[in-house]
Amino acid sequence: MRLNYLANAIGLILKYIGLVILAPIVVAIIYKDYVSILPFLTAGIASILCGHSLRKFVKNAYQIENINDIKKSEALFTVAISWILFGIISGLPFLFYGLSPVDALFEAVSGITTTGATILTDYNYPETFFFWRSLTQWLGGLGIIVLFIAILPQFAVAGRQMFFAEAPGPTEDKITPRIKNTASILWKIYTVLTIIDVILLYLAGMPLFDAVCNALSTLAAGGFSPNSQSLAGYHSNIIIWITTVFMFLAGSSFIFQYKVFTQRKPSLLFQNEEFRTYASVIFIMSISIAIALIFCDGYGIKDSLMHAFYQVASIITSTGSASVDFAKWSFLPQALLFTVMFMGSCASSAGGGIKMMRWILVYKSMKNSLVKILHPNAILNVKVDNAIIPHEILNQTVVFVFFYFICFAIGAFLITIIEQNITIGITGSITALGNIGPGFGEVTGPMGSFNSMHAATKIIMIISMLVGRLEIIPFLVMFQKDFWTFKRAV
Repeated sequence: MRLNYLANAIGLILKYIGLVILAPIVVAIIYKDYVSILPFLTAGIASILCGHSLRKFVKNAYQIENINDIKKSEALFTVAISWILFGIISGLPFLFYGLSPVDALFEAVSGITTTGATILTDYNYPETFFFWRSLTQWLGGLGIIVLFIAILPQFAVAGRQMFFAEAPGPTEDKITPRIKNTASILWKIYTVLTIIDVILLYLAGMPLFDAVCNALSTLAAGGFSPNSQSLAGYHSNIIIWITTVFMFLAGSSFIFQYKVFTQRKPSLLFQNEEFRTYASVIFIMSISIAIALIFCDGYGIKDSLMHAFYQVASIITSTGSASVDFAKWSFLPQALLFTVMFMGSCASSAGGGIKMMRWILVYKSMKNSLVKILHPNAILNVKVDNAIIPHEILNQTVVFVFFYFICFAIGAFLITIIEQNITIGITGSITALGNIGPGFGEVTGPMGSFNSMHAATKIIMIISMLVGRLEIIPFLVMFQKDFWTFKRAV
């Protein structure tokens, strides 16, 4: 890998991250929260100076006008390091509000990875603080690299490698041949949906500031809310249903939504196999949980359907907000909801998890393997939407799922040992790796706080959140010896 290319790319990203971090200052001025100007001004300047220094002091970094020939290994490294630095810099403002370094980093990484787990035990903070929490999620929902690809000419061509490194999936879906145009369209869809959500939440009776914060978190599939009781704290069924719809949209492919909208063909919804599977799983699991709530917890039909659909949409999209404290549900509905944590949303969405497309590919691969046992000479291909999936992608998918569960098991084991609690261990690991947020129990539940956890547990979860957000591959590659071969290119 070429140091000057890495320094140039990472330096540019740090520079623009610094500019983004200045945005909450506007909120501080509006609410006359002048004390909150310093935290974000400090973080912004620090990021800009770091980016400038990196490009200045690494030989020949500034001389590179574009990075169009960036290699895949360099793109993977740039994305992974950028996200780590983004988490650290995003946590700097939290230090000014009294959070410890570990807690500040935890809250920041939970934000940028759209996990939504929080260490807050009280919500006695100014509006600027909560706006930044939600904004970190919104920026992380589609990804900072995708944002910079859309707006920076330096990444016009080289962005392709970084685009798929930041948002890897079983297939490389794009809207247009030029990845810059694809990134731009994705952000436009994302922004428009966010604005519509803000308007609807406000019309439904939510205060405007809360509507903005909740909409930013919802479209990012994040879950942070300025209300300590999450969406349950607004006591409005209309708000819950509105948020359910937008969580559903956040977890479905933005590329697919664009195609449906531009072609004006609702029938495409039923032609896309991943979307059909995604919608079917949400419907089946929601009805199953609603029935369980009626018979096991005494819920009425109306409330059981509302909370079941909300919580399934929240968990499957990795949003993690709550319409009710589901940690108090009986065993059966909790068990059903727990299985949803392993399913995931659609590819090319803001949601996390394994992704529906990967489960489709795994299922079809297993089915073909069983058929091959009976018919050894049969030539079988895995098809999705009548397109043959290359064996290379199938192999990568199987490897991904395998390592996903390995990472989950390691995280669960370590957290269980540290916390001496298997519930915290299992749910803490999957909620971090799947970027889900809340789990079960008093500590990791939807109305709980991760504050009481050991610092080592928080660090493990921080690593898991980053690994889960970048879908493991960029971090697995770092364990390869050849990856760490650097050279000074001229």
